[in-house]
Amino acid sequence: MGMTMTQKILARHAGLDSVRAGQLIQAKLDLVLGNDITTPVAINEFEAAGFGKVFDKSRIAMVMDHFTPNKDIKAATQCKQCRTFAKRFDIDHFYDTGAAGIEHALLPEQGLVAPGEAVIGADSHTCTYGALGAFSTGVGSTDMGAAMAAGETWFKVPAAIRVHLTGKLRPYVSGKDVILTLIGMIGVDGARYQSLEFTGPGVAELTIYDRLTICNMAIEAGAKNGIFPVDDITRAYVEGRVNRPWTAFEADPDAEYERTVEIDLSQVDCTVAWPHLPENAHSAREGSDIAIDQIVIGSCTNGQLSDLAAAAEILKGRHLASGVRGIVIPATQEDYRQCMREGYTEIFLDAGCIVSTPTCGPCLGGHMGCLAAGERCVSTTNRNFVGRMGHVDSEVYLASPAVAAASGVAGHICHPEEVMSK
Repeated sequence: MGMTMTQKILARHAGLDSVRAGQLIQAKLDLVLGNDITTPVAINEFEAAGFGKVFDKSRIAMVMDHFTPNKDIKAATQCKQCRTFAKRFDIDHFYDTGAAGIEHALLPEQGLVAPGEAVIGADSHTCTYGALGAFSTGVGSTDMGAAMAAGETWFKVPAAIRVHLTGKLRPYVSGKDVILTLIGMIGVDGARYQSLEFTGPGVAELTIYDRLTICNMAIEAGAKNGIFPVDDITRAYVEGRVNRPWTAFEADPDAEYERTVEIDLSQVDCTVAWPHLPENAHSAREGSDIAIDQIVIGSCTNGQLSDLAAAAEILKGRHLASGVRGIVIPATQEDYRQCMREGYTEIFLDAGCIVSTPTCGPCLGGHMGCLAAGERCVSTTNRNFVGRMGHVDSEVYLASPAVAAASGVAGHICHPEEVMSK
């Protein structure tokens, strides 16, 4: 029996000719990632184990993004611990305030992930990098601590679900709508410890940023990872960013999949996940009775320049509805610069939004947009669990930048067509 993309990458990194679903393997790693919340725990475990050196200072990345700029003394202390560790071991890829961005947007931008590589991160959304044809997955901080010393870790080889994409996207529909549609179809546990492997002619209709968003939220379906084939779109993105050799892997024609899910992109509409699970998917057209208090446009899921452009198109010449707060967060410093160059920042300010430096803040209820009891937010982030963005009696509705922007103008959840037709 042949192997899937994920299985081929894992076999290569385990030094094996082949692997099968369920097999336990020890695999070498190309990159180990942590952030300002998870890295301190990893450092504590690293030191408790008595490790005296890291496996490769060029293959560890630490990104200060969750509670930064520091929201309080605890956050400042955590960042200081990371900073001290990075200085001690001369870590090449340490990103602090001023040079940082949201980790899962920053690492691809900086060329730290390439097709065919194996990446772990002490953050569940590390599965983002499957968009580049890499195997990437989240792990616990203890695993991160051990991997910083050993440069390898163990995996149970996942089985796979094939997601076969056909058709073309409709206006205002993006990768966020595709992944919310998929999670709505299979549920938050529909791909539990499996690889979501995207195939079919519809793949070519998705930008690299659509793919990053889709793979980012593979974990919201319970998946071990999500992965896209390496095509001309992938190659165009990594060219000039990745300065080392890399290998593109392809699934074997006889690769075994647990099942195949068919999605016709032309049938996907602007989709919103209602509280309190990403699987609670509805058409944005169903939200006319749901008044909102806040919109958040940004995060590792939807804070790239193309996301900001989609929001700016909606907000240009318009203003947020009375009583609606708007928060825009570019994902990286480069996205922030480009946002200003393209005139998007002025559009957002004119519309009544604030524009923040890169941070994960509001996504996990950390800072820059926490909700009070009874408040509702349309957010381009990736989770809407109870209390995710603040009070347990608040509500988070997950959506694309276009839907979030349109909803902010309308004062209720709506399809962008509702705003753009006026």
